[in-house]
Amino acid sequence: MSIEIRVPQLPESVADATLVAWRKRPGEAVSRDENLADLETDKVVLEVPAAANGVLKEVRVAEGTTVRSGDVLPTTKGQL
Repeated sequence: MSIEIRVPQLPESVADATLVAWRKRPGEAVSRDENLADLETDKVVLEVPAAANGVLKEVRVAEGTTVRSGDVLPTTKGQL
């Protein structure tokens, strides 16, 4: 089963964020709630956690890219 990971809801009055760093690479195992990526806004740095245990399948967004709430980041192949 594939699980899409999306940019979380950003703080009020923040339109977008920058993907600062990936903490995992495609093919690496991930654990539920493990940090996959860091997002930075003008107000806060957010972590993007894994939704389930699995393997990071792909990365769709490069570091330095501007993202918005709900954008798809990577896809993990995992179990719920």
